[in-house]
Amino acid sequence: MNAFSFITSDRNKEPGTGITMMLDKGIGLMSLIDLLELSGDYLNFAKLGWGTSAILNRDLIQEKTEIYSSYDITPYPGGTLFELAYIQNKIPQFLDEAQELGFGAIEISDGSVDISLEDRENLIQQVKDRDFLVLTEVGKKDPKKDSKLKARDRVKQVNFDLKAGADKVLIEAREGGKGIGIYNEDGKIKEDDMEIIIKSTNVNKIIWEAPLKDQQSYLILKFGSNVNLGNISPEEIISLETMRRGLRGDTLGKLNFSY
Repeated sequence: MNAFSFITSDRNKEPGTGITMMLDKGIGLMSLIDLLELSGDYLNFAKLGWGTSAILNRDLIQEKTEIYSSYDITPYPGGTLFELAYIQNKIPQFLDEAQELGFGAIEISDGSVDISLEDRENLIQQVKDRDFLVLTEVGKKDPKKDSKLKARDRVKQVNFDLKAGADKVLIEAREGGKGIGIYNEDGKIKEDDMEIIIKSTNVNKIIWEAPLKDQQSYLILKFGSNVNLGNISPEEIISLETMRRGLRGDTLGKLNFSY
């Protein structure tokens, strides 16, 4: 039983909603166990960011994925590593390695490379055929390239990926959350773009990358406690959960909770 349970309420989540995805930039094993003992109940996916998995010992990666899985958290390698495998024509080997290492999902992205729609559809199917969860990402890493994508372009890509079989679609924001995707150079939501996206997609299938606190609180107030959020830093998981439950000033008294 949690402390102060007499004045709080749990979140009631429909399957596939209320997802929190954490960005793991290189957490050690002991630190990871400590972290998950505190916050594992509030975490669903852990992305081993970028190509970090490729500079760590295989045994260490396997230990990490086993730890995540023991807390019912799905670990997956970052999209940049997938893109590297794509441009080297080594996707089958990449998927073999991911399975052996214990990853449960794969992120398909084209943030730094170009992937045709035909290839994207085939890649989604390849990954699904291996029994991975499929997370695709919409957006470019380079702010100049990303700025050329209109809201309608993002909608088209989201819907294409979902139709092709993606389980969830990430809206790119990178680690900084500024000048990318639905955020302007100050990290504020581009509300016109947001409205276009939510009117033309299944929002429950979207994971909004939201590394900054103001972005998280905005999205929680916009969509409710069970909005799907990603690129959360390890030290912010507990903080985010308090916002989801109306236990922080940003959302206190502004959410539909019966205490």
